Amino acid sequence: MIKKWYFYASLTVITVFLSSGFRPFNLETNPWFLINEEDGTHYLYPSEEQEEYTNLNIPYTGNFFIGFKEAIGYRESENKYKKINSLGYMGKYQFGIETLKSVGIYNRSAFLNSPELQEKAFLALLAKNKWELKTEIERYEGTILNGIQITESGILAAAHLGGAGSVKKYFKHKGKRNFRDAYGSSIRSYMKMFGGYDTSFIVADINAKVKNI
Repeated sequence: MIKKWYFYASLTVITVFLSSGFRPFNLETNPWFLINEEDGTHYLYPSEEQEEYTNLNIPYTGNFFIGFKEAIGYRESENKYKKINSLGYMGKYQFGIETLKSVGIYNRSAFLNSPELQEKAFLALLAKNKWELKTEIERYEGTILNGIQITESGILAAAHLGGAGSVKKYFKHKGKRNFRDAYGSSIRSYMKMFGGYDTSFIVADINAKVKNI
């Protein structure tokens, strides 16, 4: 009887010991693991609602540069690198022949068949336009004109549509001369549609070429 008692007592002690080995000593969760996002800071301008981006058919990217370039690409060509429109504008960002030459591209076929070249061309054109419009960016960024908050990305997008000269005229005439392209898109609409993105890393360079990107 005593042996049986020792046997069951020992079994109980062993079971309790083994069970305790699988219990965490600290039940508190480390702060780096769980992040409280109830204050909404994980959303970025220009919109807090992801569903507002579904019509663009692009990933929700907040105000990051990738969102800027993909949104413009979709607006221009539905992000089709080999698209040529009825006026002869080419590629994802719809470059004209003269604009291509200004960033150092002379081979139309090579441009259409190289997504990498097209992305570099877009960056080079942004750098050139940022230099051309540096005075307007400094003077008007953060102001309200025609009901639109002016931002650097909006100005650069407008220049992509109508050229830096048309954007200069737009500001010179306080928004009353609103350039439109052959399909009806306006500088004002581009400033509104593509405002609020982060283009701060683009370095203004009047001599920007694809070979330097």
